Amino acid sequence: MEKEAGPDAAATRLDDPWYDAPPPGWGEPDGAAGFAPRTGPETVRHPHSAADVYVEVQRSAAFREVRRRYRRFVVPASAAFLLWYLAYVVAATTAPGLMARPVVGALNVAMLAGLGQFLTTFVLTWAYVRHARLHRDRAALELRWDTQEMTRGIGR
Repeated sequence: MEKEAGPDAAATRLDDPWYDAPPPGWGEPDGAAGFAPRTGPETVRHPHSAADVYVEVQRSAAFREVRRRYRRFVVPASAAFLLWYLAYVVAATTAPGLMARPVVGALNVAMLAGLGQFLTTFVLTWAYVRHARLHRDRAALELRWDTQEMTRGIGR
């Protein structure tokens, strides 16, 4: 677990639902399973087909929340970066005198703005990964586990 996982990290399930689980008691000594199946009110009903499962998950409040968190970061970040890039291109084509102005030695405004484009790309990538880790990954993984549990019995 990463230190950024937070206080509820101990409650995070560690099994991976994308790998088929062996039948209960198979491969474990004395039938002891590593993880207890979900029981109680949080047990998920099994729809008739995999398509029904994915439609049900897509309509769920948890899925909509993950998508909302994604859009709240990606849309403004993409718009800001696109505006920054277009400002650079427009300045380079319409104001060559400004872009050719020396800043330090042989370094001019255009060179600094171009390097700023690279720096912005790396900073934006870091911010996206951090945002995903802190605000979406855990909820998306829970959706993945729920989806896998719902589709586990289909087709057998």
